[in-house]
Amino acid sequence: MNRAQGAIEAGNYAEAIERLESAMAWGNNPPAYYEMAKLYENGQGVERNTREAARLYSKAISQPSSIRGHASLNLAKLFREGDGVERNDVLAYHLLRQAVDEQVDRDAKLMLADLLVTGGDNVNADPELAAKLYQQAAEQGHTRPLLELAKGYQPGGWLTEDPARANTYAQHYANAMAEQAAKGDVDAMRDLARLYAEDGLLGHQPERQLRWLLHAAEAGDPAAIRDAGRALLTSNDPQRGLDLLKRAANNGDIEAMALLGKALLGEGNVRPDPIRAEQWLQTAVSEGSAEAMTTLGRAYLDSESLLPTNPQRGIALLEQAAQQDDALALAALGEVYLSGEHIPTQPLLAIDYLQRGHELGHPYATAQLGSVYLEGRGISSDPVRAVDLLQQAADQGQTSAMRELGEAYLEGEVLAYEPTQAEALLQKAVEAGDITAMTVLGEAYLDGPLLEQHPSQGLALLEEAARQGDSYAMVVLGRAYREGKGVPQDLAESQFWLERADQAGHPSAREALTRTQREQGARGDIRALAEAAEDGDTAAMADLGRAYLEGAGVERNPEQARIWLERAHREGHAGASASLGRLYLEGPNPAQAVDYLEAAVADGHAGARADLGEILLEGRLTAANPERGLTLLQQAAANGHEGAKLTLGEAYLTGEHVERNVEQGLDYLVGAAEAGNPHAAHLLGQAYQEGNGVPQDAEQAERWFTQASEAGNLSSRASLGRALLRGEGAIAQDIERGHQLLRDAAEQGDASAQATLGREYLRGEILEPNRQQGADYLFQAATQGHSSARLALAEAYLSANGLESANREQALLWLDDVIQGESQLALQTLRQLLTDDSAVKAASEVAVASPGS
Repeated sequence: MNRAQGAIEAGNYAEAIERLESAMAWGNNPPAYYEMAKLYENGQGVERNTREAARLYSKAISQPSSIRGHASLNLAKLFREGDGVERNDVLAYHLLRQAVDEQVDRDAKLMLADLLVTGGDNVNADPELAAKLYQQAAEQGHTRPLLELAKGYQPGGWLTEDPARANTYAQHYANAMAEQAAKGDVDAMRDLARLYAEDGLLGHQPERQLRWLLHAAEAGDPAAIRDAGRALLTSNDPQRGLDLLKRAANNGDIEAMALLGKALLGEGNVRPDPIRAEQWLQTAVSEGSAEAMTTLGRAYLDSESLLPTNPQRGIALLEQAAQQDDALALAALGEVYLSGEHIPTQPLLAIDYLQRGHELGHPYATAQLGSVYLEGRGISSDPVRAVDLLQQAADQGQTSAMRELGEAYLEGEVLAYEPTQAEALLQKAVEAGDITAMTVLGEAYLDGPLLEQHPSQGLALLEEAARQGDSYAMVVLGRAYREGKGVPQDLAESQFWLERADQAGHPSAREALTRTQREQGARGDIRALAEAAEDGDTAAMADLGRAYLEGAGVERNPEQARIWLERAHREGHAGASASLGRLYLEGPNPAQAVDYLEAAVADGHAGARADLGEILLEGRLTAANPERGLTLLQQAAANGHEGAKLTLGEAYLTGEHVERNVEQGLDYLVGAAEAGNPHAAHLLGQAYQEGNGVPQDAEQAERWFTQASEAGNLSSRASLGRALLRGEGAIAQDIERGHQLLRDAAEQGDASAQATLGREYLRGEILEPNRQQGADYLFQAATQGHSSARLALAEAYLSANGLESANREQALLWLDDVIQGESQLALQTLRQLLTDDSAVKAASEVAVASPGS
């Protein structure tokens, strides 16, 4: 045996094998079996044959000897790894326990601890014993147990979480590695770099990580050269990073070639160089790099990439990488076949790619697959499966999964409404830097479906997302400031954000900006409205035309109104056509209004239906067509048009132009009145007051007159006042209340109230006579064109001048001349006229003949 071992140490394996075979031939010789097994395991002097090695190790441990523990350890390794024998964790466990019991100072305790950390087939995990074994191994001078114990105590580790102990063990391991690194151990340098990496046990310390990578690179370690170059790309010395990657790439490092190409496409702090990027990536592709295939394939598909788009080549490269089970390529292909951007959608093929990417553990593939099941794209929706996948992706740090799952819980459509979970997921995505999540959560905080709104937090998130270029966040801010949702209404601020969103190219920004400008126009900022109209927004053109028509925020200008309304009408704006119809109804050529109203009706405008229906019902401007007129009015009324209800109600109530139907007329008028239309309430008051189609009813008459009056209808106030003053119709006389209502209406400019008071003061039968006040009220009513007031004053003039049989038209012309003169002089003239008793009598007689005044 001594000679055999000497031959092995000298590398003379033939002699060693001859002597070992001779020793084994004499019978049970555990050392001979052990040494021969090692030769078969390592392939020294014989072809490697781990099955034969396992057989010989088994013979070596069959009886006690000095090598029994060592043979047990080696055989355990083979059974643990299934190398040459069927994997057997139970047998490996017992062999390792035997090696430990034999006090083998090699890695028996380490291997046994490794098995007990997670357990194996029919072997239960025993973290407590594993920790004890690691500790013993560490005390014997092994360094790896320090690393394993640090992993065990860290959050999510296999031991009870204890960050302080985890850090202590990690620091001890770092100290041990530093000693070895100082002696030139490159592996120790790389281990130290890993300790300080982003997911390192000692926390991300980029400077320390880079320092150890550079030490390893200076020692000539190829992987360290590449990794140091990668780390430097995002530092303040990206050029040095490029130099290191070039060095590694020129030395044939395919991964470095792929990294170099990716960097030159603009990743990190590197100045882009698309030509050289494509060259390096093509070289790496030719060397079989799946990473380079994926990077180049995605670049050819991305319209914002520095390379010319080439979808066919891009998809081919991704397919090539997918054949190598590149998970990102599979995820990218899933996206391609789902989106339909470059080729027709193929959901089933997409799902197949995503499923493969998910099985390989890529979080983006998992997230997309979850999205497919959530939305039911190409397959039946499966919310349970969707939540499972999206949660898996979220747990792997995929922010799009956090965001989509959060949004789904927030919307409460496919998934149950879970605002607390939604907020937590979106907040996590925000903390991970997801800008879209900032916008979603910001919008929800501002005016969304969360249980508690936090406008200030929402505003801060939206402004941060907008600052980082999220154009939709700008749109949300613009809308919020326009509508005053979560923030004070501020149209200038709304315009600011929406203009930024428009400049950033958001598709809905222009429409939203126009709405803000229209709102500004409604508030009197005609400049903003004109700007939107000049930019070609049809609704703004119509609004600007109406502003000129009504003199809202700008001097009334019917011609400008016509120009802008015509432009909007030509663009098919139904409201502009309807407004033009009304404009021409009041103009010198009212017949032309019918054509515009017909155009608006064809586009479904309810107001135009009401206007045209009334024209056709009455036979104004065009041939009467009561049947179509009724149809149009009924359609408009069904769409909620109050004017149409009013017209129909009055027509059915009076039987004018239609067959009388009191019940239907009342239904229309009551519906309109209850919806707040004061004129409908006025008509109902009149009907019940006068008994027009319904029995006289003082209570109903007063109810509807009062409702209309309180809604600002002065005619109703005057009608109720007149009825109370005179005790007319259904309403009993109440002189004091009637007098007050008439005075209120007259002071607010109602001509009929002024005419009534003027005559009653002149007659002096109900009210105490007061010719001066009577003259004043009649003058005010006549000045507003009130016909019976003008007639009363004209009759008074004729009577005072002994011209009772003279031409009344001449008297009215005289009255017009007086009214058009200086107001004080005109009023004095009329007051002097009404000092004549015959004039007062004549005016009073007109009052008696005109009870509605």
